[in-house]
Amino acid sequence: MREAPIAVFDSGVGGLSVLAEIQHLLPNESLLYLGDCGHIPYGEKTPEFIRQRCSVMAGFFREQGAKALVIACNTATVAGVAELRRDFPDWPIVGMEPAVKPAAAATRSGVVGVLATTGTLQSAKFAALLDRFATDIRVITQPCPGLVELIESGDLHSAELRELLHRYVEPLLGAGCDTIILGCTHYPFLKPLLKTMLPADISLIDTGAAVARQLQRLLAERDLLAEGPSRCAKFWTSADPQALKNILPLLGQTPGDVQSFAM
Repeated sequence: MREAPIAVFDSGVGGLSVLAEIQHLLPNESLLYLGDCGHIPYGEKTPEFIRQRCSVMAGFFREQGAKALVIACNTATVAGVAELRRDFPDWPIVGMEPAVKPAAAATRSGVVGVLATTGTLQSAKFAALLDRFATDIRVITQPCPGLVELIESGDLHSAELRELLHRYVEPLLGAGCDTIILGCTHYPFLKPLLKTMLPADISLIDTGAAVARQLQRLLAERDLLAEGPSRCAKFWTSADPQALKNILPLLGQTPGDVQSFAM
């Protein structure tokens, strides 16, 4: 089982930011990535629909012989991780959550902003994170409709994207935020653009690296860490395979074969 692959899925291409962190920390691992691009955005879908998609994709990866699963999507984690852990108790499963705890530790002003999808911000899990880690700080939340769709199209720089992003960060800056949580796995791809728009003392925090470390810990506990040479990733999408193939190099991945996921 050490040489079995690790499975990663997201509603679209956002999980590639998490995949990159896993590749950096665990270069010997074989990786399988599925972007459910045909059903994006999850942030506007019902929890029941998202749970059903999570179940379908998890079942597919079990058939592929994956030794662990990473849900590289905050919205999918909120909706589906508990059910998947119940259904697959023998499977290491790592989910996402907005980085409220590290942001609370990092802020100097005591005001933290959160950029996230509507589904994440309205979830009970996000409310629980605030209750647990944000009692001594002020948290300003900002839903960001439209950002995911632009990133899915490979747009990381356009005037439309800049205008949308400016509209979302302006209230956070106006409220005195000195730390901004990127609460969707798509948003780390906007870090270069955000850094040109924000004061230099604003900290941007996401959880991709922490997820990779948690995955490493779970695999090590089970003696499942792979050995040997660096590996490549395999890709699937529920939308047009050529579209994902075209966007891979824009998002830091080596161009490769992309297969269709029709389930």
